[in-house]
Amino acid sequence: MATERLSSILSHITPSKSGLSTITQKNPDDVVITLAIRSPLTKGFKGGLKDTPLDFLVYTMLKKVLEKSNIDPQMVEDICLGNVNNGKAAYIIRAASLAAGFPTTSAASSVNRFCSSGLKAVQDIANQISMGSIECGLAIGAESMSEGGDRLAKPFHPEILKHQDAADCMQPMGQTSENVGKDFDISREAQDRYAAESFARAERAQKAGWFDDEIVPITTTVKDPKTGEEKEVTLTKDEGPRWGTTFESLSKVRPAFSQYGDRSTGGNSSQVTDGAAAILLMKRSKALEMNQPILAKFCGATVAGVAPRIMGIGPSIAIPKLLSKFNLTKEDIDIIELNEAFSSMAVYCLNTLQLDHAKMNIRGGAVALGHPLGCTGARQICTGLSEARRQRKKILLTSMCIGTGQGMAGLLVNEQNV
Repeated sequence: MATERLSSILSHITPSKSGLSTITQKNPDDVVITLAIRSPLTKGFKGGLKDTPLDFLVYTMLKKVLEKSNIDPQMVEDICLGNVNNGKAAYIIRAASLAAGFPTTSAASSVNRFCSSGLKAVQDIANQISMGSIECGLAIGAESMSEGGDRLAKPFHPEILKHQDAADCMQPMGQTSENVGKDFDISREAQDRYAAESFARAERAQKAGWFDDEIVPITTTVKDPKTGEEKEVTLTKDEGPRWGTTFESLSKVRPAFSQYGDRSTGGNSSQVTDGAAAILLMKRSKALEMNQPILAKFCGATVAGVAPRIMGIGPSIAIPKLLSKFNLTKEDIDIIELNEAFSSMAVYCLNTLQLDHAKMNIRGGAVALGHPLGCTGARQICTGLSEARRQRKKILLTSMCIGTGQGMAGLLVNEQNV
């Protein structure tokens, strides 16, 4: 009896020989995803969602969740919106959820960790489920970049600005990209070649219909900028992929941040984009009880900090940290969704971590698809799980850099079509 007890204790404090065997086990208390959907990603200021305010975009996604999942809205105990640019996000998610059909008993909140806000929302709901605070919750990531940016209205207090790293938090993202390019010798050519591959992959995926099972159509109103005439449209496809983009065509694009450097351009940086994504999570036992399809197990996520002036390298710290927490190696990962905020940071992370590019951003990334700030962390889960189903692969890792010098990474196990 004493021997059995000792073995039990040791099993909790000694890492398993295989982290894979641990994360692929199925237990009633697992946090699982039963729905992962997103809107088409449309061009900021000129695309199909340019006249759609954030509140209506969020409301529409919430309606789609109820429509697609057939879940009793009474079962959803909390809803978390990841959003960066809108200071009224907490008001918006509460009002939109009530209007969409969720009861007053379903709580709501918003979170903002810049480009990881969508993943942060997922983590927030998952942590509540794993702690027993709730059994079912919904994470939304949404951004209307057409509505405006998130730049600081005024500098920090002089006392704060005395600290160089603190002052560097004010650097524009384009400047941080040029810093990464210069500091780590990521050439303009390397960035353009990487971007060309992202566009080629997105084009291939779009032509093959690979995105179709992750995208839900969004019906909204678009105003003609010349005549002011409004018309109703139904959006079904991403607008970012530019078919036929080549290294040669990208190499002709002028630098976008010439005051800081000459390597980052509008062609090899992420696009300004509008979009939303939704992830429905619950305890495995609850999903089985409610006869909900289990798409994946959410294992967890972690965050790490880096110097603000080179914020793009964040994933190079967050990914190893996440892998170590789950006793995994990069070879254990089947699919990687790394946010391409800039090609400079994507090339850096790819090379520094020695990742297999064949596993990373198989359908292209933010350079070709766009990066709606608060949406991306949730969007990557939708895309990664769809790709895992297509390839019959299991282990998905998502990651992104974060403004002000951070990185975040998440780990999931696909449970469909494997």
